[in-house]
Amino acid sequence: MELYKESRLEGESNGFGGETIFALTNGQKWQQVEYYYKYKYKYRPRVKIYKDGMRYYFELQGIDRKIRVKRID
Repeated sequence: MELYKESRLEGESNGFGGETIFALTNGQKWQQVEYYYKYKYKYRPRVKIYKDGMRYYFELQGIDRKIRVKRID
């Protein structure tokens, strides 16, 4: 798995909620596709996006787990 991109989320984040949609500061939107619930409030948290083959994973600041996502914009 390789690091694909680093960015920040736009506005507030409550962590992972199951089908959460994430808006990045660069205008991209991503949706959580792997079910995982973890509440962690942050304002404009850093996010790392990893690529593994054709799959993408998010790692949110303060949550030590990568969750599969898809780009939706």
